This record gives sequence, structure tokens and C-alpha cells, in this order.
Amino acid sequence: MIGIDQSTQGTKSLLFNGRGDLIARADLPHRQIVNEKGWVEHAPEELYANTIQTVKTVVEKAGIPQKSIAGVGISNQRETALAWGMDGKPVCNAIVWQCARGQQICERIAQAGEMVKAKTGLPLSPYFSAAKIAWILENIEGAMEMAKRGRLCYGTVDSYLVYRLTGRKVYQTDYSNASRTQLFNIRTLVWDEEICEKFGVPVKNLPKVTDSDGCYGETDFEGFLEHKVPICGVLGDSHGALFGQGCIKEGMIKATYGTGSSVMMNVGEKPVFSEHGAVSSLAWGMGGKINYVLEGNINYTGAVITWLEKELKLIASAKETEKLAREASLEDKAYLVPAFTGLGAPYWDSRAAGILCGITRTTGQKEVVRAALDCIAYQITDIIKVMAQDSGVKIQELRVDGGPTKNRYLMEFQSNVAGIPVQVPKAEELSGMGAAYAAGIGLGIYDREELFSRMERTAFVPCMSREKAEEKYKGWKDAVNMVLGR
Repeated sequence: MIGIDQSTQGTKSLLFNGRGDLIARADLPHRQIVNEKGWVEHAPEELYANTIQTVKTVVEKAGIPQKSIAGVGISNQRETALAWGMDGKPVCNAIVWQCARGQQICERIAQAGEMVKAKTGLPLSPYFSAAKIAWILENIEGAMEMAKRGRLCYGTVDSYLVYRLTGRKVYQTDYSNASRTQLFNIRTLVWDEEICEKFGVPVKNLPKVTDSDGCYGETDFEGFLEHKVPICGVLGDSHGALFGQGCIKEGMIKATYGTGSSVMMNVGEKPVFSEHGAVSSLAWGMGGKINYVLEGNINYTGAVITWLEKELKLIASAKETEKLAREASLEDKAYLVPAFTGLGAPYWDSRAAGILCGITRTTGQKEVVRAALDCIAYQITDIIKVMAQDSGVKIQELRVDGGPTKNRYLMEFQSNVAGIPVQVPKAEELSGMGAAYAAGIGLGIYDREELFSRMERTAFVPCMSREKAEEKYKGWKDAVNMVLGR
């Protein structure tokens, strides 16, 4: 099975054997296009070209016969929106989930916010795809005219990749991605015409919504394979990680540490609507059944480490952060709130600006690095606490994945400040793995229970006193309140 993970920073192709073991991977980064306004874009043609190239590379690296490839699953960066013509050519660059250029559109329809949230589970925000698609239709020359004539496709990265990979034959998305657009009614499970009208997005041009383990056509990757293989698993990256982590039962929770972070809790077959700043979405549609989640999205977690390296020049690489954090003064009380483009869940303030506070004469490189790592754990803990309140479920453990989970200091601190065990799987690339597993299960190649029962994990358990942990967490909340002007 091939698992393609098209993420914010790059594209990965993963190859799994008949037991579900990862046997090869190939990665390619893509450009982060940021202008003077702070708008963030990706070039769709580059995303597609890298998808094709990483598949070629991973198959050649593994040295396996092409005929042994049984199918493909795709996980993708969510909320990122793009539009393209029937010929597959994009009308503009993709607007990345981090980009808040749709703020004025959300402000214009602010009176519809409660209606939008009641139907989609999401607070009205430029974070989601709806305002981004609306921005394209309003600002890209010819886009609205193409849409009115039914000649424009728009949606999330998965639907674009499927469209291109199938030679423009299949225009579909899955339930998980649809639920993150802010155009999909998670109660009725259809594109909501009233919401689409509010945003000025013609509903007729949106993709067909299909089960996450459904059929998405076939591909030979632009003639690379001698035979076409089915695309049978499509999931938003965080949903793919939830599935890859084996969080298939109600009350199970995971956190993906990437550029940003998604904390996601499986709440079963009935939606739970948050009263404290989390959002409600669909986990997936599989086997004809829908599962719901509570989720909290954080704009900057792993990206904070990149900021330390690229902008502040405090570190040469992320590998240095663990040692520096451990060497930092225990007395220092610096806090970093990384609201570089606003704050996500549970605060939802797109106009917030970040701060570094509590600094003293002892605050130096090591202390700032530690504050940067700590802010990741604090933000995750914010979401965990909200989910426990909303669901009424006592959370027993946190399953985690993503590059920053290799940092043992961060994992120890996460366990301490959250007050629960943190479980790090031996397997990496959970998003792409989850999509490949969904495809393999859908094709009858994998047994679901057997796959997840074999997963190996490393546990980090709380070792800090609750009094100390709560004192530190209170300091974090005070710093956030400064940002929010409370």
C-alpha cells in the first residue's frame, strides 16, 4: 500500500507491506510563499509534481515490482483551499490554512456566526476553507464567472490531488475534509446551501462527498505504473493520524505535533458541541458509519521551533532544543505566547499578537528556547482541558505523533503539565499511515484489530507535583490573558 501525506511543509510517500509495516519513504519540500501582508500560499502544480515524484522515488527505493502495489491512500493538509478549471489548471495559488486573508469576509457575515456554528460545529473564522474560497471567487479575475458557468472546481488539497491523479475523472472529497471547510452541515451530512449562499460560494461546484474508505477512482501516477491502482482512502491529516493511532473508540484522544497542532478526541457516532472553544467535526465515514470528534487547532507549535532557528537564529537545528531547555535556569519564569497570526482554539482571536513575557536579567538563549518548547505543551493542555469539560469524559492518556515528539524534554513536560501519561508510538508518519491503513482495510488487505494491536509505544508519565504543574500552567494562562487584553 502507498500512503501519500501532502502536508504543510512537504509531501511524503510511504510504502507499507502486507503486515502494515513501513518499508520505505520519500520526501520533498515545497515553497512557503509568504508576502508582505503575511499571506501564506502554496503552488498547486508544485504539490502535484512532488506527489508524483515522491511516489516514483519510494517505489524505486524499495525495489519492489510495480505489480505488487495494491492501492493508495491520501492524507492532506486541511483547510488549505484552492480552485482550478476543468482542465486541472489552478486559477491561483492555494491559500494555506495559516492565512487569515478572509477575515473581512467573516466580519461581513458575522451575524450568521451562530447559524454557521450550529450547522458546521465550527466558529466563524478565516482559518477554515469557506472564507478562503470566497476570497478567491471575489478577488481572482474570472473565477466567479467560471463558477457561475459550472467550469470551476474548488475545495481542499485532497480533492485537487484526486482530480489530477485520476486524469480529471473523479471530483470527490471525504467526510473529514468536507467537515473542515465550514460549508458542510455535520448534522445532515450535505453541503449546506444556506451557508454557501452567505459566503457567496456556489454549491453546485463543490466536490461529491464520499466515505473516507470509499472509492476515489484509479491512478497510474502519470504513466509511472504499468497498471492503474485504486485510491481507496482519503483523510485530512489529523483524522489520518487519529485513525493511525488506533483512536477508534469513544473517549480516545491524540495530538499531532506538526507546523501547527491538532488535538482530536473521538466522541463516537453522535456529535458533541463544545461550549468552551473546541470545535466539532467528523472523524471519518467508514464502513457506512460516521464518527464525530471534538478538536482544537493550534496555529503555531512545531513552527515555533522553526521561528527560533530561521528568524531569531537562536539555534542551528531543532535537535539542539532539548539540551538547551534542560540547561535553562529553573528560576526563570519566561513565557512565550506564539500568536504570530492570531490564536486558534480555544481562544479564537485572529487579531491577537504574540508576546514574550516574564523575562528578567537571567533570561537568555536557553530560557527562551525552553519557553518556546513549553508553549507547545501549554497549548495542547488548553485543548485537553476543554475536551474533558465538553465531553464529560475523564481522559486517561494522550497519544501523540509528529516530529517534535522525538524531543524527550517536550514529551516529559507535556505529561507533567497535562497530568496524564503521554504515549509516543514507535511508528512515525501517522497521518499517511492512517490513510494507507484505511485504504488497505477498505480493500480487504488489512485486518483493523490486528493492525492496531501490534503498535509499540513509549510512555511518559507525570513526575512533577500537581502543585508545581498547576503553578506553571497558571502563569501560562496569565500570559495568554495579556495577549487577549483581559
